[in-house]
Amino acid sequence: MTSFLIIDDHPLFREALGNAVRLALPEARIFEAMSIGDALHILSSEQGIDLALLDLSLPDATGFSGFLRLREAYPRLPVAIVSSEEDQRVVREALALGAAGYLPKSTSKRELAQSIEGVLSGSVSVPKDFVATPRRRADASKALEVKLCDLTPQQLRVLDLLRRGYPNRQIAQELQLAESTVKAHITEILRKLGLFSRNKAIIEIGKMDLPDPKARPYARTDRGRSQ
Repeated sequence: MTSFLIIDDHPLFREALGNAVRLALPEARIFEAMSIGDALHILSSEQGIDLALLDLSLPDATGFSGFLRLREAYPRLPVAIVSSEEDQRVVREALALGAAGYLPKSTSKRELAQSIEGVLSGSVSVPKDFVATPRRRADASKALEVKLCDLTPQQLRVLDLLRRGYPNRQIAQELQLAESTVKAHITEILRKLGLFSRNKAIIEIGKMDLPDPKARPYARTDRGRSQ
């Protein structure tokens, strides 16, 4: 059963987000927190939270401070920001910091549900009018090659199967991982590569030679997810 943590101090919006979650996944478990402190307490006691939906404006957080506290404590927990702030510079900063998505509060319930489904599948959800900073193709490819070296051996294995068209369930079977772990890996891969969807990753990485995971004993290991 997929589990969500909604972090927002406004009861009406927590209810609205809960309705969007249930539209996407009727059987989902939903936990609610009114602050980062509440959220950390829930995460310490509840196992297997699949996605946190975080408002930036909370009693014990300003700007991205709450997001960064969650990332530090639970680095493999996907966190999507849900905010009334729609400035594209804020969206870019959120994605650069590793947000699994940025969902404007003005989004309809059905669109929120679709965005949530996308994040759970490993895509990075962005507002409809979001425009990524353009770069020349050659520069973008070189930058992507450099970022590939930042992936752990396990992430490289997941990426290789991803670009070969394997769905999450089959990747999990091939690598003997839980499907939730595969989703977490894909979210982290997209974050590190600066890409916004698995389809974009397949297109951009499809013709590249990936580093050999076995030849990279120096690669950083994944930090455990304390859930």
